[in-house]
Amino acid sequence: MSSRKQKLISFFQNHSGVVRFSAILKAGFHPDTLTILEEEKKVERIGRGLYRLTDQIFGSHPDLVTACLQAPQGVICLISALSFYEATNEIPKVVDLAIVRGAHANKIDYPPVRFYRFASNTWKVGIEDHKIGGHQIKVYSLAKTVADCFKFRNRIGMDVARDALKTAVVQKRISPQEIMRFAKICRVSNIIKPILESII
Repeated sequence: MSSRKQKLISFFQNHSGVVRFSAILKAGFHPDTLTILEEEKKVERIGRGLYRLTDQIFGSHPDLVTACLQAPQGVICLISALSFYEATNEIPKVVDLAIVRGAHANKIDYPPVRFYRFASNTWKVGIEDHKIGGHQIKVYSLAKTVADCFKFRNRIGMDVARDALKTAVVQKRISPQEIMRFAKICRVSNIIKPILESII
């Protein structure tokens, strides 16, 4: 294998096997090298401007990384965020992404993504940056996620929201004060407060 191809493969490996086309160019690789690797079935296109190694064994949360690379303004939320924090028994069927109301939702072919539109004041708070395999992804804090679950309880289910609240407080040691801070921002404090009082 030529050194150019090997260097590009190493570049993929250093980024959990998933890389944006723009990042490949920025790193100084020629598009022809990528084309050759595609023809040799060593790399495949999985979305607009997004490529991955075909034989890579991905690390943790590959779908979250792949979705965030295709929607840079998106924030992992709701069931996907609960799963990220291991705070639910629900298995996400899609990647839940929050975008600010009025923003354009990128068309994503893979993985399946469900966009939720948040008001600006609720979208911008509680965001945490997490690094996974060389990629930075945005995920709402567990306390914010719990508040969001109650905000979107009609879409994800009240039982899911209630269980998430109990798990966050009892198992994950999230302070009730922190949860209530986000509950006020999300305007669900009247719903969360009595449930929270019954838990503590």
